[in-house]
Amino acid sequence: MFLLERPDKQVREPTKSYGPFVFYTERRLVALTGRRARNLEELLSHLSQVSGSCIFYHTHYLYLIHHFEKPRFYNEFANWVSHALQEERLAERLAAIDLLAITSIRDLREAIGSTIQKYLEGGAVRRDCPAGDEFHFCEAQSFIMPTGTVAHDVPEFFEQLARVTNACLHFHFFEARLRLERPTNDFSQWLNDLGEARLARAIDRLNPYAMTLDELKAAIIRLRRRRTRR
Repeated sequence: MFLLERPDKQVREPTKSYGPFVFYTERRLVALTGRRARNLEELLSHLSQVSGSCIFYHTHYLYLIHHFEKPRFYNEFANWVSHALQEERLAERLAAIDLLAITSIRDLREAIGSTIQKYLEGGAVRRDCPAGDEFHFCEAQSFIMPTGTVAHDVPEFFEQLARVTNACLHFHFFEARLRLERPTNDFSQWLNDLGEARLARAIDRLNPYAMTLDELKAAIIRLRRRRTRR
């Protein structure tokens, strides 16, 4: 087990680019940072100062906890802007940030900040949220540990994938990209190293931000059937 505090800091990779694929999972300890925002100016100011884990938490955690009913916005900044400030245009712009095209927390922080800054420069009227509806910044310390599940080849990979939890899938698909700052996921990286470039590309083309984790797992498993029919 090792501790991952901030996705924008260099950490030891749990999955090697050779040998068997080791499935990892994650447990999180969520804590309030003590920072809160009443309006867009305060939100923007705090965004430039909070940790990378805070940015990742508020943009990705809802993908882990929502399995059946999809929220309107997975981005919690967009949710707060919509519900607490009634700034629907900005909420939609924040939700429209292409997370799949972003491969580092630094870029994600910049994308969120610049979206808010441009909105303010466009003449937005300063508006405080109602008392009690402030945005509270949280961050999570992530404890990464092996699940005990290992795949030595492609058939075994698909067999084991059907058994892993959504937390495992979330780690290898979402956090891996931002942690390692590369435009792919752990599964595709390993498969590509095995010489399964076509299958790796097919998995990489899946958009995890457009489906639930259960749907993502099912989509990957369907690719196995297509592979065996070739």
